[in-house]
Amino acid sequence: MPEIAPYGSWVSPISAADVARGGVRLGFPSLVAGDVWWLEGRPTEQGRQVVVSAQRGDLLGPPWNARTRVHEYGGRSFWPIAADSFVFSEWTDQRLYLVTGEEDPRPLTPAPAVPSGWRYADATVGPDGQVWCVRETVTAAGALDVVRDIVAVPLDGSAADDPRRIRVVVGGSRFFAYPTVSPDGGRLAWVAWDHPQMPWDGTELRIGALRDGIVDTWTTVAGGPAESILQPTWATDGSLYFLSDRSGWWNLYRWDGAAVHALAPRDEECGGPLWQLGMRWFAPLADGRIAVIHGGHLGVLNPDSGEVVDVAIPLSYVDASVTADGSEVVVVGASPTHPLSVARVDVSTGRYAVVRRSLETLPPEEYLPVPVTRIFRSDDGHDVHAHVYPPRNPDFRAPDGERPPYIVVAHGGPTASSPPIFRLEYAYFTNRGIGILDVDYGGSSGYGRAYRERLRGQWGVVDVADCVTAVRALAASGEADPNRVAIRGGSAGGWTVLCAVTRTDVFAAGTSYFGVADPEQLAAETHDFESHYLDGLLGPLPEARDVYRERAPIRRVDAVRCPVLLLQGAQDPIVPPSQAELFRDALAAKGIPHAYLLFEGEQHGFRQAENIVRALEAELSFYGQLFGFSPPGIPVLPLTPAPPAP
Repeated sequence: MPEIAPYGSWVSPISAADVARGGVRLGFPSLVAGDVWWLEGRPTEQGRQVVVSAQRGDLLGPPWNARTRVHEYGGRSFWPIAADSFVFSEWTDQRLYLVTGEEDPRPLTPAPAVPSGWRYADATVGPDGQVWCVRETVTAAGALDVVRDIVAVPLDGSAADDPRRIRVVVGGSRFFAYPTVSPDGGRLAWVAWDHPQMPWDGTELRIGALRDGIVDTWTTVAGGPAESILQPTWATDGSLYFLSDRSGWWNLYRWDGAAVHALAPRDEECGGPLWQLGMRWFAPLADGRIAVIHGGHLGVLNPDSGEVVDVAIPLSYVDASVTADGSEVVVVGASPTHPLSVARVDVSTGRYAVVRRSLETLPPEEYLPVPVTRIFRSDDGHDVHAHVYPPRNPDFRAPDGERPPYIVVAHGGPTASSPPIFRLEYAYFTNRGIGILDVDYGGSSGYGRAYRERLRGQWGVVDVADCVTAVRALAASGEADPNRVAIRGGSAGGWTVLCAVTRTDVFAAGTSYFGVADPEQLAAETHDFESHYLDGLLGPLPEARDVYRERAPIRRVDAVRCPVLLLQGAQDPIVPPSQAELFRDALAAKGIPHAYLLFEGEQHGFRQAENIVRALEAELSFYGQLFGFSPPGIPVLPLTPAPPAP
């Protein structure tokens, strides 16, 4: 019989160290001469990213780290050239290197005058046999002094000591993505946009004629300020596939040289926000069909009929990393019971195989939460999408009449989403008797453009209101203890946390991972990619300065009624430590219980195993002190000043 014990005090076989080991990042697979290669981020190796082959193992030994800083969020950082060679971006200096066979990496690009000042991403092999890619040039120490171009880099290494050997193919825009050469080698397609647009707001699909390896003239064939274009991909007949949200949903289209045609119109997302360069939501197959992601699921589209047939695989959610060769498709995906995995499927025969799992040894299924997707109704009549992960541990049950504490999770972005999949980090809490309420608040992607734009000008209002709507509904139904609700989030989710604890009395605790406390200061400090993101979320400066100041959590610390935990990466270029430290100092001045943990060597998101462990254990101790339970085996996190007994 299960042991009776209060929620939060249940003994769990899932440790913070297990969560850290299971935090292997998998992405950007390629099919290379029958082999599968992918990018793997390893917390146990200080977050190093490794190029891995299913047949040959690691293709990049330590200390090499295949990671690009373009847009500071990076993206795909390696590109196969042949069966035994690839090009990658090295994290420490951001130069491109060529690896051939067992040889050591050889530099292809020069060392910049500004450290890491030349950065490369989104590469392809051009018609001249060179690597064509997006180059980001930081021309001074300031993060906003940036120029971007599409360039051609010779593979013979001649540019390693001579920057003049790198040819600019096309420039003239602030941002570029998806340089794609036509099958006949005569045209280049790409996506471009400028401030203040973000790539999910409005981009342009351009096609340019090539003359001597340079774009001679170009034209815009789709897109604009209110249309987001993604992933131009040439077909063998010279037509061009791409994604557009002109209908309000990212769907697949084809440009035939004269006009644009919708291939499968549907009120469902077949694309997503371009947070990282190199993201891919579809891949043409040899027989003319197209492997597509629709609503997070893998399907096959017949472009002639518009019919989409789902592919029967165990992964209920597929990431934006689709690649194909012939009838074989490689994806990265997960489900509530399957961890993030690189998987290979033949869409003609149905043959399916997992190539790599982020976690090879799983807890028994009965220890994992079973997420339930819910739609709540806000006071103003909007749908609020969320996923509920109730407490679950077969060895324990709570005393009769006790309701569980819950953690409301506000994802980052805020133009992102949080699908209901296997998350060992969530199981770490649910297995101890703490529920998770994961809210895809207004502004989240995955629900159409109108849902994304609910947050326009309303950041800090709509996101907070939707989190409150969801948790109040859960408490009203008797599923959650309304007096023991915390809210946690990272980056933009951290902003939502700080807004929530300064604008509502719903939450008994707040945990901010590298959250925004002062948007006006952030606008002055942040990096170029997001330097005008706040124009849409709050309004342009200086016109909207009063909005920035009214919304800023740092200016409302007097209204905080609950303890706050702040966790921050010391080298974060996106949300600098000054944001957390401003809020910490204000909490200290007001005598509000809090803790601030600064993690050296971490940027925007924690990648090192020891830091992931420390952060999770601190968070669990934080909730225990406030919610009246003692998590077994967890070090006590000192709070200043000490909170009153619950």
